[in-house]
Amino acid sequence: MCPAVLLAQPASPGPAQVFPARLVRYIVPFGAGASPDIVARLMADRLTRLWGQQVIVENRVGAAGVLGTAFVAKSPPDGHTLVQCNVASSAIAMSLFAKMPYDQVRDLAPLTRIGMMPNIITSHPSVPIRSLKAFVDYARAHPGKLSYSAGLPGVSPHLTMVLIELAAKIKVEHIPYKIAAQGLTDTIGGQIPFNVSNFPATVSPIQNGRLRALAVTSANRASQLPDVPTVQESGFPGYDVQSWYGMCAPAGTPVVVLDKLHADINTVLRMPDVQQRLNELMIGGAPTSREEFDQFIRAEITRWAQVIKSAGIPQQ
Repeated sequence: MCPAVLLAQPASPGPAQVFPARLVRYIVPFGAGASPDIVARLMADRLTRLWGQQVIVENRVGAAGVLGTAFVAKSPPDGHTLVQCNVASSAIAMSLFAKMPYDQVRDLAPLTRIGMMPNIITSHPSVPIRSLKAFVDYARAHPGKLSYSAGLPGVSPHLTMVLIELAAKIKVEHIPYKIAAQGLTDTIGGQIPFNVSNFPATVSPIQNGRLRALAVTSANRASQLPDVPTVQESGFPGYDVQSWYGMCAPAGTPVVVLDKLHADINTVLRMPDVQQRLNELMIGGAPTSREEFDQFIRAEITRWAQVIKSAGIPQQ
């Protein structure tokens, strides 16, 4: 073949040009129907439309999100298997579990943060303690006499209270629940006086009077409950705890594919109907660059490692 013909040949398409080449699996390391799953199905639907290629959500549940995340960490690094990374399995788990099947920094490539939401501290309406300050004052005067329901040790709602205990030098009994929603139900039913949960699950029972809100854990008040003070306003300057969702791919995925994933995911996050749905779920959209998300996760790993160590929470 002569040189002129060679020059005329089209270049082979690069990885980004052919991605996605087939079905994309979006792994959610939590159960169907919960907020992480709802967010994932919203994202999967819009990415399917954008790419013209099917994106399916798979729920792989277990070990506070570790099992599903491990599956993706060990998947082929081609962008066709993604995971909804989160504060539990991408940050807290690094210190909580003695034997981890993956290293978040080494084995996963952060794409972008999707959104953030606070936790909220609530009580049964019959409890005479009506503020976080009163809660702390009572706990100081009566060590070990207050109790609260939350998920298993080491999850974000549990560590929300642990941080307050460390700052206030108090001790409160944690009643752990394998299914966090059951702990909330038991507080609504009056079996346990206090609860710490992710924000979305609590808004309705607060608004209809079945729960009393004491404080939200974000730096700013929640627009859905503007009369509820923050933990900062309740005597803990600088306090800011939020759960978060993002997307990660296996480490080693080609940079051009990571860049395309990042661009397309953020295109979806800018869609007005997606922003509206996230707002309905009480999730503040918070997309980032790939580098920003990587630094954010590293900071979260360091932060929660220090909290777990200071609180003496044993590894599992």
